Amino acid sequence: MNFLEKVKGFLLEPSNAFYLSKEDTFFQAMKYYFILGAIYSALHTFIYSDLLTLMSSFSGTWFDSMVGSLGMVSVADPGIERKIMIFADELLYALPGIFIGGAIFHIGVYIAGGKKGFDQTLRITMYGSTPSLLLGWIPIIGIIAGIWSLILQTLGIRQLHEITIGRAIIAVLIPLIILGLLTVVLFGAIFLFGIKIPV
Repeated sequence: MNFLEKVKGFLLEPSNAFYLSKEDTFFQAMKYYFILGAIYSALHTFIYSDLLTLMSSFSGTWFDSMVGSLGMVSVADPGIERKIMIFADELLYALPGIFIGGAIFHIGVYIAGGKKGFDQTLRITMYGSTPSLLLGWIPIIGIIAGIWSLILQTLGIRQLHEITIGRAIIAVLIPLIILGLLTVVLFGAIFLFGIKIPV
């Protein structure tokens, strides 16, 4: 399948698309993910940077100072420079992010009985990201696209790791639960240690 056929397949006929992509090499999957990641970053950059500009116009200089203190591009910067930097940052984080995400998902896959290896899980994660990368930049719809991607991940795990749909669901839920617990612990620690205790 060429690029457009894969996109259409994973959006509309994911089971068939996973079957046809079963023998894809890692580099084929990486190329597909990189192209979609670049498209997402480019589209999201315009939404994000324009939103910063809009918020700055309502909030004044304090918002621009806060953005700068967080290490983000100042809204006072020239538009094209700001957008290029945001685009580069998002694309830079996407590459290691897919490996981290794949590793986290593989924990659930391994516990659920998947034995086809990490490289298979990584390809599933890349291909399963199709809805999120195409539509995730759109407010509200991005949430639906994220759920859609999780469904694709589940179908891919079932099909390529050759386990039951029940085990595939468990494989997806385990890392989500782990991430949820870690998030609660992280914010709990920030809340507790960020409060000054009176002597």
